[in-house]
Amino acid sequence: MKLAIVTSTIAPLMAKPKFNTETVDEALCGMTLEILDELKDGWYYCSTSYRYEGYVHESNILINAERANKWREEANHIVTHRYIDVLAKPKYQSYIIHNLVKGSIIKLTDERSDTWSKIELPDGRKGWIKTVYIGKYLISFKDISEEQMRDNLVNTALDYLGTQYRWGGKSPLGIDCSGLCSIAYLINGATIYRDAQIKEGYDMREISKEELKKGDLIFFPGHVGMYLGNDRFIHSSSSNSGVSINSLNPEHEDYKEYWAKNIVKYGSIF
Repeated sequence: MKLAIVTSTIAPLMAKPKFNTETVDEALCGMTLEILDELKDGWYYCSTSYRYEGYVHESNILINAERANKWREEANHIVTHRYIDVLAKPKYQSYIIHNLVKGSIIKLTDERSDTWSKIELPDGRKGWIKTVYIGKYLISFKDISEEQMRDNLVNTALDYLGTQYRWGGKSPLGIDCSGLCSIAYLINGATIYRDAQIKEGYDMREISKEELKKGDLIFFPGHVGMYLGNDRFIHSSSSNSGVSINSLNPEHEDYKEYWAKNIVKYGSIF
C-alpha cells in the first residue's frame, strides 16, 4: 500500500487533477492518505482514512509508507484551537515555522516549557505550541458516555460558529455543511460520510424525529446541520455566508421557514 502524510496546513482534494477545478474536500495536516493512482504533473488520486477520494498535489504531501505507518502509531494528539502558529521557540517573540488548524494531527514530544509543548510535524520538523491547544486524538467515541459524546459534538461544532462558507472546506478557514458535521464527528472519534447523506458502512443511521437529540444530524435536500436542542441547529450555509444557528420553531427570531419545511431525514450514531 502506497501511503502519504499531509504536510501542508490544508491539502485540497480536487475533483480533477488540476488546481483550477472544484475542491471536494480538505485533508488537514497530519492526516494520512492512501495513494490509489499516480498521474502526471505531480497529481495523485488519494483516499482519506474516512474513505473519501480526490486528487491531491504532491506539494501538499509526503509520500513515504514507512513514515506514514510510524506516524499513525505515534501521532496521537490533535490541535483543538481554531488556528495556531507553530513557533521555533517556546515564546511568542520567536518565528513561525508552520500553521495548523483545528483537527490537525500532531506528535507530542517529551519537551515542555512552562505553558508550552514541543511537537513534531509530519515532515519531521519540530516546534512549539501552547499546551492548552493540544488534545488527545480519539480513536473511538465508544470509550465515553453518550451524554458526554453529545456534549462534545455540540461544543466542537459551535467552535466553528462564524466561519466563512467554503465549498469543500473542512477547517476554521472555511467550511461547508457536511465539512462542519464530518469534522466535528471525526475530532470526537466517529466516522460519518463526508457528504450530506447517510451512507451504509459508516457510523450514522437514520432515526425518527421523536428520537432526535443534541448532536444528531438533520438532513435537508443537499444540506445537513447538527441539532443543538431547543429546536435549534448549527450549519454552514452559503445563504448565511457561513456557520450560523437557525431555529425550526416559528416563535424564535432565528427561525427560517425553508429549513423547517424541507427536512428529509434525521441521523444519529447512537
